[in-house]
Amino acid sequence: MDQRSSAAALWPDPPELPLPAIMDQRWLDAVFLHWRIPESSAARFMPPGVEPDVFDDSSWVGLIGFRMKGAGLGRGPGIPYLGSFNEVNVRLYSREPDGTRGVVFLSLDANRLPVVLAARQAGIPYVWSRIRSWGTTPPGTPPESMAGGTSGYSVSRFRKGAASRFSVIPNPGSVADDPLSLHVTARFGLHSRFYGRTIYIPNTHEPWALQHADVHELQDGLISSAGIEVGGPPESVLYSPGVRTQFGWPRPVTGALGFRGQGRQQGQGQDVRRPASPGLR
Repeated sequence: MDQRSSAAALWPDPPELPLPAIMDQRWLDAVFLHWRIPESSAARFMPPGVEPDVFDDSSWVGLIGFRMKGAGLGRGPGIPYLGSFNEVNVRLYSREPDGTRGVVFLSLDANRLPVVLAARQAGIPYVWSRIRSWGTTPPGTPPESMAGGTSGYSVSRFRKGAASRFSVIPNPGSVADDPLSLHVTARFGLHSRFYGRTIYIPNTHEPWALQHADVHELQDGLISSAGIEVGGPPESVLYSPGVRTQFGWPRPVTGALGFRGQGRQQGQGQDVRRPASPGLR
């Protein structure tokens, strides 16, 4: 059994994407670094109507870098120049009253100014930055054939803003299919604010071909710049050659008032009921 089919055996089925698709793109050479943080630290960043999606009694903050490739409108071809760029984001994990899971972006650094400006108009917190990537994977390279090198990203925001530099050494022979790895990567949408309303933008993609990795270099100022403090090395370090994804039309999040969560994930991935958590927002 190859790496992707092994992960697919545990991968949750993505929800059906509402048609028509509004965007098609590929995310390549993805590096995932995750730290455990208190639920209260994440809760203050949640839009109304969602709360932190907890795993193993903790929230998680991620520092993720990848190469956007061939982003285009609908199912059409990628937009020249603007459809391919580097991105590094800081994100949290969210959950609606009905159990719909997503991500909440604290920042998304990209090196295409028109993309940044357009996304900010839609309420997505993009930041224009210089970003360099290295250790890229030639198209069609099987995961088991990638060995030895590092894969990483460096970010430098304009006007002397925050910076980050991180790289990992992937383990091509490994398969990261543990519950935490799936919790932070099996995400099929994002929660955001748009003109005072909480919205959910769905997406779909095949299972990531996830590999365990070791940190080679890490000097980050993006997470603290977003308002979250972490200490020590990341608890989860992952690499993937990439996936193709499609996005559907946004929808408003219903039941925003008075929601205080329906469950959390524990170390074995199960949901349990829990009481309301007043005072987290």
